[in-house]
Amino acid sequence: MTNYDADLLIVGGGPGGLATALHARRHGLSVIVAEPREDPIDKACGEGLMPGGLAELTSLGVDPAGMPFRGIAYVSEHRRAEARFRSGPGRGVRRTTLHAALAARAKEQDTEWIRTKVTSVQQDAHGVSAAGVRAKWLVGADGLHSTIRRAVGINATAGTPRRYGVRWHFKVPVWSEFVEVYWSRWGEAYVTPVEPDLVGVAILSRGRPDLSWFPRLARHLEGASPGQARGCGPLRQVVSRRVAGRVLLVGDAAGYEDALTGEGISLAVKQAAAVVNAIVNDAPSSYEAAWHRVTRDYRLLTRGLVLASTPRATRRAMVPACALLPGVFGHAVNTLAR
Repeated sequence: MTNYDADLLIVGGGPGGLATALHARRHGLSVIVAEPREDPIDKACGEGLMPGGLAELTSLGVDPAGMPFRGIAYVSEHRRAEARFRSGPGRGVRRTTLHAALAARAKEQDTEWIRTKVTSVQQDAHGVSAAGVRAKWLVGADGLHSTIRRAVGINATAGTPRRYGVRWHFKVPVWSEFVEVYWSRWGEAYVTPVEPDLVGVAILSRGRPDLSWFPRLARHLEGASPGQARGCGPLRQVVSRRVAGRVLLVGDAAGYEDALTGEGISLAVKQAAAVVNAIVNDAPSSYEAAWHRVTRDYRLLTRGLVLASTPRATRRAMVPACALLPGVFGHAVNTLAR
């Protein structure tokens, strides 16, 4: 008989990994999370939870403090297009606040933790070994440049166009009940209210970001000093598959298009439910199709937006087009909000 330390070893203690832990504990699986960083973990993030992702978290008993937002607005220097959510508000939540809430809930549910970085994986027909732990299954939730992905031979390439994200916090009173996406010739600035007097600003671009690209936004932030910058990229990671034997990938490790639509956390939480369902049913290969279902709308809409906005002439037309076609814009926003 094979001896196991846990049913499931999760490598990576971010939202995707911790949501996976919570789903697994709900099904009665024993769980160990391997994460070298100290709590609470921060990283570059738009910090907006879409209504569907917020509902998923609430169903897991996680209800982080933050600021409600009613929809998405696209903003240029002279135009604005708004689309309200039909299913209730989303919530702007600081990444550290979200991580603390998820970690507290996971510990309440008797999830074990080990402070270690996993660099190699061995597996056979019955289980997986990594970081001195023997488990029946391993979930890699260790980010865009996943070590687990490389360790099990899953190919990933940085897609085009190569875009990067940088996020700051500005201490200013919140001025909008929307997440605002400011468009310029060079990139987008994604503005999320996270506290009554704090907004997160994430600039997505192909070059070195500059707030001066967005004069209208700069006026809102005048006199406020930015907090510590956090960056990530290249954003688009084309991953060949998400399953290798008894190892499965969730979150950014499983593949990523772009941060433009702000769905990263919500998608990771939904993938967590799908990956645990595959594990519980002893059908890991079913996860590949489930992942494609969960991420389909995000991949199609986000890829389409990024490609359509690559030519500068099209970028200039993006906000006016959304303002002229509010039904189309609203449908797209509410598809992503589910």
